[in-house]
Amino acid sequence: MFFINELINLDRKQKNRVATIIEGEHQGKKAIYVGERLYNSEEDVAVFTSLPREVIASDKPTIAMMNGERVFVESIKSDPHMIICGGGHVSIAVIKMAKMLEFSVTVLEDRPFFAERAKAAGADYVICDQFEKGLETIEGNENTYFVIVTRGHRYDIECLRSILKKNHAYIGMIGSKKRVKSVKDLMISDGFDKNLVDSMYSPIGMKIGAETPAEIAVAIMAEIIQVKNQEKGSSGFTTEIIEYLEKEWKKTKLPLAIVTIISRKGAAPRGIGTKMLVMRTGQMIGTIGGGCAEADIQHQAIQCMEQGISKLVQVDMTGKDAEEDGMVCGGMIEVFIDCFQLF
Repeated sequence: MFFINELINLDRKQKNRVATIIEGEHQGKKAIYVGERLYNSEEDVAVFTSLPREVIASDKPTIAMMNGERVFVESIKSDPHMIICGGGHVSIAVIKMAKMLEFSVTVLEDRPFFAERAKAAGADYVICDQFEKGLETIEGNENTYFVIVTRGHRYDIECLRSILKKNHAYIGMIGSKKRVKSVKDLMISDGFDKNLVDSMYSPIGMKIGAETPAEIAVAIMAEIIQVKNQEKGSSGFTTEIIEYLEKEWKKTKLPLAIVTIISRKGAAPRGIGTKMLVMRTGQMIGTIGGGCAEADIQHQAIQCMEQGISKLVQVDMTGKDAEEDGMVCGGMIEVFIDCFQLF
């Protein structure tokens, strides 16, 4: 259970990657990289010495070949963190949608009434203070998404000056093209790099003709999802999974299997890297798409635990059985069942 214990203790704010051999002589062996530094037993370090550096440096789930063995490499990071500057009508709609999409949400708002509304809408944290002071408490990292939707031009400028100095995955600011241009010109005149300023998404959101706060929130979240999935990729090790391992599994340390989608073809329901835990009792944490296919994988995972093995499984969701089960998206996925026994 070395890997599970290390996984629980990792600082998920850092750049962490995990490499798992899914086919080959060393199937099931793992390596953990923090930055480019490898954390493993001496025996396993030797196995992973030829893993390409560019694969380790990537953010997205990747399959690579290493000495004739197939390796799946993925990130372990915190859930995406959204920082919303402003607590008005658009902000409230963005908060609700961001929580549905499993973002951690922090709202900065200087008016107590609007700060309370943000809290009631589901924000994880609300900082009721001047924007500049509130942003001093926010570090920002490669998994932080800044959304500027304040009530006025001068507050946008105040927020942007602070945010441009922070690490981030995304910066978006609401406003008309004319207003946005004037703000960008001001930032450049203040000494900020033009490429950095131009990388900001503003006017914020995809162009879908949005008018109401809810429609604007849809446009904003669609743009953020596109940035997150195309440029950064997602982490299959969700907060739900990590918290279960840390709070529940550590009490029992019973055998479990980590099921991961490592490839897909067609319109499969979940993306590469998606995970679920299967406990020896049959309990499942997370989902890889539901239906009969998931139930079959659950059964196979329990068998793997009984036999003490890991294995690669092909799941066909294009046939008649899948259609009758309501899996109309079709497609095929390749799933790795990674079995962990207590030693």
